[in-house]
Amino acid sequence: MKIGIPGAAGRMGQALTRQVTATDGCTVVAATEVPGHAALGRDCGALAGIEPLGVAVGDDAQAMFRAADAVLDFTLPGAAARHAELAAAEGTMLVVGTTGLGADEQAALEAAAAQTAVVQAPNMSLAVNLLFRLTEQVAGLLDDDYDIEIVEMHHRHKIDAPSGTALGLGRAAARARGVAFDEVAARGRDGVTGARARGEIGLAALRGGDVTGEHSVIFAADGERLELAVRSSNRQTYARGAVQAARWAEGRGPGLYTMADVLGLD
Repeated sequence: MKIGIPGAAGRMGQALTRQVTATDGCTVVAATEVPGHAALGRDCGALAGIEPLGVAVGDDAQAMFRAADAVLDFTLPGAAARHAELAAAEGTMLVVGTTGLGADEQAALEAAAAQTAVVQAPNMSLAVNLLFRLTEQVAGLLDDDYDIEIVEMHHRHKIDAPSGTALGLGRAAARARGVAFDEVAARGRDGVTGARARGEIGLAALRGGDVTGEHSVIFAADGERLELAVRSSNRQTYARGAVQAARWAEGRGPGLYTMADVLGLD
């Protein structure tokens, strides 16, 4: 499988380059960065700390989509939307791990999915996707006597909060309880807030250091507390899931798929 990697000089781009190179049957054929980036012209393998791959980082996204069977996107919302349009035009499979998308950007992905296979997930980690499912199962079994709180922590450079994964966990819990997430979500508390509302789903975002990603879902009742958690120590877990998603999507028809589809959880 020929794979393209936008944002190749970034932390996730480098992790993706390493993972694709280490996966039998996959190869990096194109890598891009934004115009003017200092990494332009450099070998993407050398950037990722492995042997040179003979693939220079360029700034022509359309050429990348034409050369690749699949593109793995962990960039920014605006870039992900543009890449979705290119994927649709070129018929290239697209795997999207970018979070923080607005309504227009999400609409671009959905439009692309009418033309090609798109796999989108707020987190590509296999363990985190099992956490989504476990959260939904537990929330459906425990009633509102159990308060749900979701705590996430990421490195100081992360620009969106709560994380897409935390929001996905909140939506999974709300879905299991048959409520609208936006109506019960409490995205941080400050000052005199009053007593916690029954049925509320709380979210807390912590930022600091070089933490790759930690997510905990807490079910707290009088007398006991159940906690589900995944702690990622490096980005290769996300990269491994993204490559698995691309391989799963090969030969699939157009559609907007999730990691639950990839893992056979639905």
